[in-house]
Amino acid sequence: MPVLRPLHAEWTVRALDAPPGTVDGVYPAQVPGCVHTDLLAAGAIPDPYLDDNEVALSWIGRTAWVYETTFDADLAGDRVDLVADGLDTVATVTLNGVEVARTANMHRGYRFDVRGLLRPSGNRLQVRFDSAYGYAEAVRDAVGERPNAYDEPFQYIRKMASNFGWDWGPTLVTAGIWQPIGLHAWSTARLATVRPLVSVDGADGVVDVHIVLERAADTPLTVTATVGDVVAEVPVAAGETAVSLQVRVPDVRLWWPRGYGAADLYDLTVELSAADGALDSWQRRIGFRTVTVDTSADADGTAFTVIVNGTPVFVRGVNWIPDDAFVTRVDRARYAARIGQAIGAGVNYLRVWGGGRYESDDFYDLADEHGLLVGQDFLFACAAYPEEEPLASEVAAEARHQVLRLMPHPSLVMWVGNNENLWGFHDWDWQQPLAGRSWGAGYYYTLLPGIVADIDPGRCYWPGSPYSGTTDVHPNDPAHGTTHIWDVWNTHDYRHYSTYQPRFLAEFGFQAPPTYATLRRAVSDEPLTPTSPGVLHHQKATDGNGKLARGLTGHFPQPATFDDWHWATQLNQARAIAHGIAHFRSLKPLCMGTILWQLNDNWPVTSWSTIDGDGRRKPLWHALRRVYTDRLLTIQPRNNTPTLIAVNDTQTPWHTEVDVQRVTFTGDIRAKTTITINVPAGSTATITLPADITTPDNPHHEVITADSTHHYFAEDTDLTYPPAKLDITVHPTTHGATVNITAHTFVRDLTLFADRLHPTADTDQQLTTLLPGESVTLHVTGTNLPTPDDPAWRTAPALRTANDLVTP
Repeated sequence: MPVLRPLHAEWTVRALDAPPGTVDGVYPAQVPGCVHTDLLAAGAIPDPYLDDNEVALSWIGRTAWVYETTFDADLAGDRVDLVADGLDTVATVTLNGVEVARTANMHRGYRFDVRGLLRPSGNRLQVRFDSAYGYAEAVRDAVGERPNAYDEPFQYIRKMASNFGWDWGPTLVTAGIWQPIGLHAWSTARLATVRPLVSVDGADGVVDVHIVLERAADTPLTVTATVGDVVAEVPVAAGETAVSLQVRVPDVRLWWPRGYGAADLYDLTVELSAADGALDSWQRRIGFRTVTVDTSADADGTAFTVIVNGTPVFVRGVNWIPDDAFVTRVDRARYAARIGQAIGAGVNYLRVWGGGRYESDDFYDLADEHGLLVGQDFLFACAAYPEEEPLASEVAAEARHQVLRLMPHPSLVMWVGNNENLWGFHDWDWQQPLAGRSWGAGYYYTLLPGIVADIDPGRCYWPGSPYSGTTDVHPNDPAHGTTHIWDVWNTHDYRHYSTYQPRFLAEFGFQAPPTYATLRRAVSDEPLTPTSPGVLHHQKATDGNGKLARGLTGHFPQPATFDDWHWATQLNQARAIAHGIAHFRSLKPLCMGTILWQLNDNWPVTSWSTIDGDGRRKPLWHALRRVYTDRLLTIQPRNNTPTLIAVNDTQTPWHTEVDVQRVTFTGDIRAKTTITINVPAGSTATITLPADITTPDNPHHEVITADSTHHYFAEDTDLTYPPAKLDITVHPTTHGATVNITAHTFVRDLTLFADRLHPTADTDQQLTTLLPGESVTLHVTGTNLPTPDDPAWRTAPALRTANDLVTP
């Protein structure tokens, strides 16, 4: 069997041309890792996430760095390869003084035959990383400048674009050995590529395994593939380098997305052997399922419906960005935590955005296990990308590498050509400065679909997000294919969501600051205000705070204090997204998906995220959990009348009775009825409510309730909320406390910010609305909490309601 020898120990890093007064010396380096985290661990730089340290560290991305290690390598084999799974980015690899390779692509792996260069002991491996800026700017000068969304050269280098900053992320241009590196000693032959095409044929699961061998000897071989207890074997003639075999699994258990069935997985093992024994092996987990995307034309435009195992799935999605600007800090436990938070909010789909990375095996393994659907963008975002060399060949090699790596995962249901570049070409004033030069169309319409068809046939490829399905229709036409909505947030009030009837909404969002504990850790401003320097530095969106303020107009008064600003903007974000998603889900089956921008952050920042940069849940998470529930009751305007819509995303009929009432804020019931709801599996029902329910006596002082669903006849600024009166008792527990709250007045969006009590604390629910006499029990986890009688439990800034913001 081959010998795999990691080379992850005893690395150092040093700068070649750092500016005076920055760094001077040799520092221990972690591999995999990057220069920023190495310097941070050595105490050579301040934390770039705090205050405006990011700005003072911009020199790192314009400096050349040398990583170096020594090792012994008494390895036997016909071949010994140096295998580098990821080099970030402009690398020169030297072994024992001999240049092995030069690379310029963060998104692909490399293998070099180094047997003739190795010594039994005292080997010196050096990887020099030249400035990504220098390389990208040289390519820009050679191929000609193209437009993009930011004044950074990210489209001229095959590197994670968000390293160069985004409207939610810092500009921290990394360098380093960011994926595993090591030696692979092998003899006779090895499995160069294994490509399993997984399908379902009646009750059988079928795996067609396509294998390419690399040989060091032309001898007969045998390939064996095993799935469960089913084994298939095929001989390989001397000199042959490509072979296929099929494994058929009877009565196969299907892989289903979460909410639709079990996410059953099978182990697939491929072994290569010769007459004298085993040579190589390859293992993955696979799932048997069928996935198609219905893009048929109809009377309303062009559908976009994901169908798994013959069942249409309403996509309840979130966009995923790298969870840290320094991606090597995101380990399996952190992926599990973040994906667990997504699942907890009712998410069934993750879209991996095209300005980050092709996500890790840990990410995809967890998605496979939990039945999450994944759409993976190819890495092009918000820019016109040159199609000339040296980029064209790198794009092709990268795409082949990544499609082959990820295609075994059953969670992966869609490849998407780019993020917003088709839209950008049409609407962002690109065409005149391009003057006919390439901008990426050849990648999205020819190269990438060809690679997917060759390596991963049968899996959906979609040229871009958004895309209408044809070049004859505007790429962001809501009636066709996939749509992004960004006039809400940028220019329009969130009620404008209700004017849209999209077929599939792939991006939309609304901003809010991070939790207080996260913001306070990252920003040392005194006093902390919405416009203090650190807070503004951690707001990367153009006129972001201005848009936050305008977003409150018509909903809440402009806040007078920082604490009110923080609460109002977080509440408004939750309200905006809940309003939009409830509307879009009520349109089912016309609309068959919403993918919120965004689940997560990559540092502490004001952004569109649901989970902030320190992993804390914003109020939006709690709103998302309610509106992404499997069975949703929502009251929507139909013919200008409040109408009850019941949405059933489960695979069983929904039969229930719902008490619907119109009630005053003082608790007086003005009208009441009991509605019987019958919704078939996977369907939606529209229920007309009686006129005495939908017609208020006083629209400023009444609400319609249907179980935990509430409908108001006016915005908060026009509602006559009473001052909130609550009875609160706190009981310490082993892991925190339970908080029992009873309302003596109408209380809207009751929220306990546990991180205001202690930064480690969290609570299980927020945004609870109570009628007079109703109660809720909150479960708080955390240490060093205030004593039960401490007024902090009962007052702002920890305890907030919507009433606070509009009641004098």
